[in-house]
Amino acid sequence: MRILHTSDWHLGRAFHRMNMLGAQAGFVGHLVTTVREREVDAVVVSGDVYDRAVPPLAAVELFDEALHRLADLGVPTVMISGNHDSARRLGVGAGLIDRAGIHLRTDASACGTPVVLEDGFGEVAFYGLPYLEPALVKDEFGVEKAGHEAVLAAAMDRVRADLASRAPGTRSVVLAHAFVTGGEASDSERDITVGGVSAVPAGVFDGVDYAALGHLHGSQTITERVRYSGSPLPYSFSETDHRKTMWLVDLGADGSVAAERLDCPVPRALARVRGHLEDLLVDPELARHEEAWVEATLTDPVRPADPMARLSERFPHTLSLVFEPERAPDDPEVSYARRLAGRSDREIAEDFVAHVRGAGPDAREQAVLQDVFDAVRADDTVREVAR
Repeated sequence: MRILHTSDWHLGRAFHRMNMLGAQAGFVGHLVTTVREREVDAVVVSGDVYDRAVPPLAAVELFDEALHRLADLGVPTVMISGNHDSARRLGVGAGLIDRAGIHLRTDASACGTPVVLEDGFGEVAFYGLPYLEPALVKDEFGVEKAGHEAVLAAAMDRVRADLASRAPGTRSVVLAHAFVTGGEASDSERDITVGGVSAVPAGVFDGVDYAALGHLHGSQTITERVRYSGSPLPYSFSETDHRKTMWLVDLGADGSVAAERLDCPVPRALARVRGHLEDLLVDPELARHEEAWVEATLTDPVRPADPMARLSERFPHTLSLVFEPERAPDDPEVSYARRLAGRSDREIAEDFVAHVRGAGPDAREQAVLQDVFDAVRADDTVREVAR
């Protein structure tokens, strides 16, 4: 069975000030063409179809168009909700849409109920595991402590139990939206840390033939059977070195996996340039970036006059301008943002406690802080979905 694995469309999202809806529509067209030309048997979309729980109308219309075009091909499609989606909204009408061969899997309680497709060698069971927010699904899965590994492991126990009840030789594919250990993150993914931990081990997917992952925006291979497709378009300059692709996966009669990366159309290359403004304006090595979307980091000791206007004369598609004057790390003028770069909310709070009290929080206080941040994040998720 030939499977096309994609994820993280983030319909409705902009790239800095650039509206990406046209590029997203171009991707949908490319997806449909690929399905037809490469004789794909099934499409899987591993979450984050939309960029937010209540997407703009134009994004909903594009999703509607994508569903109709995929249904017209007569090729089954399995989709799950991601952490950016509203599972309840995305799942509206799922029962009816199911009849058109578009299978939306947004209900955590249905993790062990697969979409069963057939090829010339028998059945393939597709299990859709929507994004499992630990605080919201721990009771469903009967886990004592809310954590990503615990709830995902419980969901996979249901998958393996159902698979064991099927005919010997039934092949299996799992769609999941999670941060798996070994994956490389970028700046454009929303933080899903719970209890100080965001990643789960790849071994949680043992027992299935292929795990089609979503959440991380870089295409990557965790193991030969566990892969991220990545987002089809860039959504931050941290993705400058990404090659935007989908996975074309051939699932053999014996459950063997052969995967090929297929490039997605990207409207422009991304480039990060850094240095003094005057050097950036004349450096011949930067000529290759003149048609790219550019993030420029200026290191001039004093902020130059009209930097964006001057940069745009050479790099007309400059979207981001960052100032990082060349100073010693302990210089009091080093920006607040630079001092906080790479630090979690809990670490920042612990630094504040140390600053006002003269000593950082002890282990008990650290646990209290972590519990509070986890509760706030879970509450934000509930509020966003309920809007």
